Amino acid sequence: MNIREFDRVAREVFAPVYPVIAGQIRARTGITAGVCLDIGTGGGYLGIALAGLTDLEFYLMDKSPEMLEIAYMNVVGAGLQNRVRTILGDVHDIPREDNSVDLVISRGSLFFWEDKSRAFSEIHRVLKPGGKAYVGGGMGTGKLYRKIREEMEKRNPERQEDGKEGRFADHRELYREALNRAGISTYTLIRGDEGSWIQIAK
Repeated sequence: MNIREFDRVAREVFAPVYPVIAGQIRARTGITAGVCLDIGTGGGYLGIALAGLTDLEFYLMDKSPEMLEIAYMNVVGAGLQNRVRTILGDVHDIPREDNSVDLVISRGSLFFWEDKSRAFSEIHRVLKPGGKAYVGGGMGTGKLYRKIREEMEKRNPERQEDGKEGRFADHRELYREALNRAGISTYTLIRGDEGSWIQIAK
């Protein structure tokens, strides 16, 4: 992965998505204070957008040190370094104590988790009782999805369409099995114009 190019696309193409999804997370979870962990944060754009809508303290986690450097610069640029920190880590072994996080979020990294059952188990472990997770992928609305897809096709006409065979396929049964293997019984699978999301409650 060319990290600089990946981040440039996130900034230039996906920018309208993050505030919309942040608003959906706030509305669906109702969690606006405490500690939030953003897994696979990349440049930190979703966490930063949610910070603007809540009083949460944030840990932006990624397994790429270079991505975390970009995220930190974005945090400083947003003037949020007093309540947004970056941490190096992987979803399969989250460097946080048990019952230490009120809200876990992640957009786009779920599709790269090698062991989804272990990842869900780790997310559940770090959540406080009463905490929630909102993880998955999408563009927030059907209109945004179409707009961004058109822009991406303009930038890379040879790009293979993800479509039904890619990350936008219906993986709800796969997620359900992984959640059940992790011993998680309180969850909601969301699929619609906003994308494909999993909401977990502890």
